[in-house]
Amino acid sequence: MEGLNHNRTRVYYTEFVLFGFPGIIRNRQFLLFPFLFIYITILAGNILIIHQIFIEPKLHSPMYFLISLLFAANISCTTSVLPKFLLGLSFNMNQIPLVGCLIQMFFIYFWGAFESGVILMMALDRFVAICKPLRYNNIMTKHFLIQLVLLGIAQGMFLIIPVVVLTSRVRFCRSKIILNFVCENMGLLSLACDDISKLHVVGLMTKIFGTLLDFGLLLVSYSYILHRTMKIIVGKARHKALHTCVTHLAVAMLIYICSLITSIVYRMHTHISYDVKNLFNAIYLMLPAFANPFIYGLGVKEIRQCLLKTWKTKNTSHFS
Repeated sequence: MEGLNHNRTRVYYTEFVLFGFPGIIRNRQFLLFPFLFIYITILAGNILIIHQIFIEPKLHSPMYFLISLLFAANISCTTSVLPKFLLGLSFNMNQIPLVGCLIQMFFIYFWGAFESGVILMMALDRFVAICKPLRYNNIMTKHFLIQLVLLGIAQGMFLIIPVVVLTSRVRFCRSKIILNFVCENMGLLSLACDDISKLHVVGLMTKIFGTLLDFGLLLVSYSYILHRTMKIIVGKARHKALHTCVTHLAVAMLIYICSLITSIVYRMHTHISYDVKNLFNAIYLMLPAFANPFIYGLGVKEIRQCLLKTWKTKNTSHFS
């Protein structure tokens, strides 16, 4: 039988069904348009900001390069999830092989870890700009930025590959139904018939080093930055520095709070329905990517001015 392995009398599944939002199974088609709208908005908003940073010479600085990198991670993370889910809603294509499930899991967690790394890179950029302004151009060079990006990629690989490899060695026999719209580690492991205690330890360590450590470093960095800002910088320069830091912190807090709440909700096994868990998972995966273009597009003066300039130029050329 396709998708099954037999070992004596026990059946091991190698193909699964993503059965997201089981409580509204008869009305799941109504989810198509909200999720499609969210995905199109994420693509349009993030690509618009990346394009604006790319074409505008005055935005060619390390800070805006890191912002575009964050937006690219947003697009990649949501694209690893939503197209598959939308196909499932449209054509009932909910089946996914174990290999495909592991690949999706890898990209979800990898881009999440990389996104967290970019947030730390942005904190480093603001630290150098505010605390060592005279050395900023000598420190934040293209070569150094490339090294930071490679370090972020290596961090994501180091954290996620062991989890995916260990999960690939697990045998699944309890069911082939994943009560989620995405291949998430805890949902998949709930179907395991092997001892997964080591995987729980590895997952916990990954969470600690990948999220809590990054979050702690971020708080320490911005505490020092804000202290230096209030102590040394005055006038309009202080206001600009504070506004930039608050914008970055708002984005970081949105990402980490969504991650924390989702982790707590998924560990409350008996008190919360799968529909609510799926909803929080969707919020974690999509809300930062949905909100970031609005936060930066409206909150960062330079980006806002460039967007208005481009919009006015296009309107003028259209009516001339």
